[in-house]
Amino acid sequence: MVDTETFVPDAIDEIESEIGDANAVIALSGGVDSSVAAALAYEAIGDRLTPVYVDTGLMRKGETDQIRETFDYMESLRIVDAKDRFLEALSGVTDPEEKREVIGEQFIREFEREATDADADYLVQGTIYPDRIESEGGIKSHHNVGGLPEVVDFEGIVEPVRDLYKDEVREVARHLGLDEIVAERMPFPGPGLAVRVIGEVTEEKLEVARHACHVVEEELEEYEPWQALAAVIGKATGVKGDNRVHGWVVSVRSVESRDGMTARAQEIDWDTLQRIQSRITGQNENVARVVYDVTHKPPATIEYE
Repeated sequence: MVDTETFVPDAIDEIESEIGDANAVIALSGGVDSSVAAALAYEAIGDRLTPVYVDTGLMRKGETDQIRETFDYMESLRIVDAKDRFLEALSGVTDPEEKREVIGEQFIREFEREATDADADYLVQGTIYPDRIESEGGIKSHHNVGGLPEVVDFEGIVEPVRDLYKDEVREVARHLGLDEIVAERMPFPGPGLAVRVIGEVTEEKLEVARHACHVVEEELEEYEPWQALAAVIGKATGVKGDNRVHGWVVSVRSVESRDGMTARAQEIDWDTLQRIQSRITGQNENVARVVYDVTHKPPATIEYE
């Protein structure tokens, strides 16, 4: 476990040393990793840090409003509406790795534009150790590691929590006094809902996934999962009223883990699963059925793509 008393001042000193007198932008997602990286960088360089939240259109329900509320103390916070640009870039893309590469490149281009406006030479990211291991090991590319384009218009990329596991990042968040909603927030993938939609990313599938994920997080809160999610995995026949429909199949997943490197599917009681499927199918006429994923990691990954 990380020694926060030593780690925090060392990380701040390292950020100061890497960035020097320059300006920096930070990729802020609202998750614990980027929030801790932002807090550390803000301590290190103060107003020379510009936090940037990019609304990709791939975020969970209410994410943008939550970002405004949580980080309103940072006067230089910028919220970028990039939904149309991301969806256009993802149009026709079905391969999981290609999705991640497209998202990684689009993220960088968004931050390059914001960095130009902020006269910033450095990009700060909340990359953590499992991100690096999975990208370097070929399991999947993370948009802030293996998904980065070869040419990046920054003098340097600073990753203050790159050697920490998720539970260690949470310890640092508590040490820094970050709000509980941030410190204890459930992991959410960098590429967002794009990796919870099998095949091409469309607005319809994103809306189904966004609503289903919201339902799952609400219903499974009492189980205190490491991560709980829903994914749109295909289509199947169903019956709505007296009509046969060909609707979306939503897979629900809930796992226990310590660091995300391995995970075990949680045992969820039948009544809870029925309540989840009833809400998802009842509130979205385009969903034909809901299934529950019982696969551990390995052999599966936590996310679907």
